[in-house]
Amino acid sequence: MPEHHTGHHSSHRPADASAHGPDLRERFAAVLRPLSGAGTDPYPYADDLLARWSQPQRRYHTTRHLAAVLDHVDTLEDHAHDPGLVRLAAWFHDAVYRPDRSENEERSARLAERALPEAGVAADATAEVARLVRLTADHAARPGDANGAVLCDADLAILASPPATYAAYAADVRAEYGFVPDDLFRTGRGEVLEQLLALPSLFRTPYGLREWEEQARHNIAAELRLLAAG
Repeated sequence: MPEHHTGHHSSHRPADASAHGPDLRERFAAVLRPLSGAGTDPYPYADDLLARWSQPQRRYHTTRHLAAVLDHVDTLEDHAHDPGLVRLAAWFHDAVYRPDRSENEERSARLAERALPEAGVAADATAEVARLVRLTADHAARPGDANGAVLCDADLAILASPPATYAAYAADVRAEYGFVPDDLFRTGRGEVLEQLLALPSLFRTPYGLREWEEQARHNIAAELRLLAAG
């Protein structure tokens, strides 16, 4: 479906929504219904988003990542002011994704700004979802931004995975950037990881700091060593 539309013109299930598709479809409906107009059918919006998350250029930013972020939001929901809006932002945060472009978060936020009013979501809620989506460009949630801290922590939680899962994540990221030569990828990826390690903390919620910070830093340092070794 063309990106400038919002989902209501196509109600078929996406062919490549992965094994997460049916469950994710219901999870989206459960999030949208309380926030939308009484007559809104959530499933065309779910199907459009799942089709986007299933596009062939994706290797890491897939429905598997979406499901993981939603699971992490569930874990962190007590730290959010508006868990429902954080979940909705998780759905949109990589809905537009091209690894060769730098404006994915902005375009994803604009998609939310078009789709959610059409679905009957209030203007203030739509604005908060779009703000949260834009925040995932740098994950720089400010102190006191509870919703932002939860979404950013949920998005970065992959960094704290067990080593084998982290290695698979790193391989998927490399596959998404398969068009980039090895030397340039190592340089660029290394710069990103160094910037992460330089942060005072990777995570903003008490849970993230307690449960994920140490393992994430260990994993990032290990990947940096592998990149340096070539």
